[in-house]
Amino acid sequence: MTGFSRRELLSGAAALVLGEKLVAAEVIGGKLPFPAGSAPLPGAVNPAGWRFFTPAEVASIEAIVDRIIPPDPQTPGGKEAGCATFIDRQLAGGYGHRQGLYILGPFQDGNKQQGPQSEQDPAQQYRAALAAIDQHSRSHDTAAKTGRAFAELNSEEQDAILKGIEEGSVELEGLDGKKFFENLITDVQQGFFADPLYGGNRNMCAWKMIGFPGARYDYRDWVSRHNEPYPHPPVSIQGRPEWNPKS
Repeated sequence: MTGFSRRELLSGAAALVLGEKLVAAEVIGGKLPFPAGSAPLPGAVNPAGWRFFTPAEVASIEAIVDRIIPPDPQTPGGKEAGCATFIDRQLAGGYGHRQGLYILGPFQDGNKQQGPQSEQDPAQQYRAALAAIDQHSRSHDTAAKTGRAFAELNSEEQDAILKGIEEGSVELEGLDGKKFFENLITDVQQGFFADPLYGGNRNMCAWKMIGFPGARYDYRDWVSRHNEPYPHPPVSIQGRPEWNPKS
């Protein structure tokens, strides 16, 4: 996935030119022009359990997403927003194994515009990176005799490691840490802002934070009203429970 997606259904925007006269199409109002809940929905992620991450990896990735998007009094952090669940489901699916992409090599470093050139697919990269992050944390931990895993460090210590990976001063054995961190940031952002259908953005918390209307049928009245808070709650691809009489 690139970026978060939304469904837009456009109505009443057509205009017919008859000779030199412009005739505006009628705008539908009052009710939806289709029965609610009649269209088939894509399968939603079951938020329970894990499909890819091991228990140790879960602890690490949840700690990481909570440092990339820390919680505040108004909005949940990356962990509570479901970013780790989103990444877990992506890695267990086509994204994790580069489904549909050429993967036979030869493999060599390319420029940034050429995209990922690694022999490792995203699932392999995450597995190697999380193990390397824990290994670095344990081997450089001077506050405990046995060495603590990344998830056991305090927030300042975790931030220092992540900053080191981002800058390249902390190397991850077996992969390019800087490139991995770039992909990690993108995955966390997508998990935070994507439709809740995919496991992240729980309760549309990110959309509520930025005032995004979501997959609403029609919000043309607000398109040109800049710097005004959008007053209506966001809507997921799945709609809202009150729209479906079966729910």
